[in-house]
Amino acid sequence: MTTPSPAVRVTDLGVRYGTRVALHAVDFEVPRGQFVALTGPNGSGKTTLIRSLLGFLTPDAGTVELFGTPVGRLSIRERARQVAWVPQEEVLRDDVPLRQYVLYGRYPHHHPLDRETEADHALASRILQEVGLADRADDGILSISGGERQRAILARALAQETPLLLLDEPTSHLDIAHQLDLLTRVRMLSRLRGVTVVAALHDLNLAARYADRIVVLSRGRRVADGTPRDVLSEDLLARVWGVAAELAIDARSGLPYLLPRSLITETRPAPSALAPGPVHVVGGGGAGAPILRALTEEGYRVTAGALHLLDTDAETADSLGVVAAVEAPFAPLSPDTRARHRVLLGEARAIIVAPFAVGPSNLANLEDLLPFARATPVIVLEPSPGTRLDFSEGAATRARDDLRSAGATFVADVPAAVREVARVLAGTLRESTTLPAQG
Repeated sequence: MTTPSPAVRVTDLGVRYGTRVALHAVDFEVPRGQFVALTGPNGSGKTTLIRSLLGFLTPDAGTVELFGTPVGRLSIRERARQVAWVPQEEVLRDDVPLRQYVLYGRYPHHHPLDRETEADHALASRILQEVGLADRADDGILSISGGERQRAILARALAQETPLLLLDEPTSHLDIAHQLDLLTRVRMLSRLRGVTVVAALHDLNLAARYADRIVVLSRGRRVADGTPRDVLSEDLLARVWGVAAELAIDARSGLPYLLPRSLITETRPAPSALAPGPVHVVGGGGAGAPILRALTEEGYRVTAGALHLLDTDAETADSLGVVAAVEAPFAPLSPDTRARHRVLLGEARAIIVAPFAVGPSNLANLEDLLPFARATPVIVLEPSPGTRLDFSEGAATRARDDLRSAGATFVADVPAAVREVARVLAGTLRESTTLPAQG
């Protein structure tokens, strides 16, 4: 009997962006029906690998095959029948009903002018039921919460009925409840349908809980590959993420998990004391990462907090050498972490508030910020239309209103926030260097 080709085969894959090597000699296979988690620090090559599997990138070296066929030989329609994609973010402009949005996933199975069939509509209804959105089928895609929207994107991908599902950091903007919900549904659907899943995930503990296998990337290379029991280790977290941790075993599942203790800071580059700033960024869940990168690229001294270890923003801060107040994953902010955060707020010459989701575990970030808002310039980024950020029964909305009353400046995007930082810091510099008039 002939052994079927694996769902994914990557051989000696190399990808460059200009002079920067994004992937170097990466080899791995994914058997059909397996759930594989890709993990690694920011910039390790996870998204580049996902995009290579989708055929969005032409590799500089090596090959990518889907079910035995080089991805470059597949037409766009053939590719869409083989692999479905749940992106890290999707810009949604039209407030179409969820049922219609899910039906977009049927396009590979029809000619351009064909209409959806009764079978398509029945499939969309069944998938909406499977992802827990049957009661929202007639609601607009922009009117639902972030967690529901991510499930809707998953539903559209499932409507393609492909044997391979790729997810690029699908939980990066979700709170812990929605993270668990989404990954539970993905694993259940994989088991019921035999779909192969490759998911880029930041959280090692989530990867260990849901994936059959974990592949770790670091600086574009595959540095670990195996079952969660084989891969998770204190040495791995220290070597790849620069975090000191304790390995434990969950008594109920027998799976390993890591308890981060502290950042290993000896190798972190120290910011120049002559750089302007510090500018403090309040964020979480990935919302602050673009701001941290933009400010660092502009040469500012930057601080951040309070963030949870293994959060996207915490990893970005660590990779950029940004000093941050950090807390253990998913834990409420402790008095010590809040005190450290208030020190950073007090040292800041400007504060930027990212459009981050606020729940009971991180509401203290806004509460601790308010006393500083009248003395320090505060810049608040507006969320995208239809994005729900308040999961604190209105407390976060009231805190943002209080910031507006205290004189905070509200801006539309990251470039506008950086321009506002330059303006306010230039103003404070002029004030500090102006000599009093001589009598």
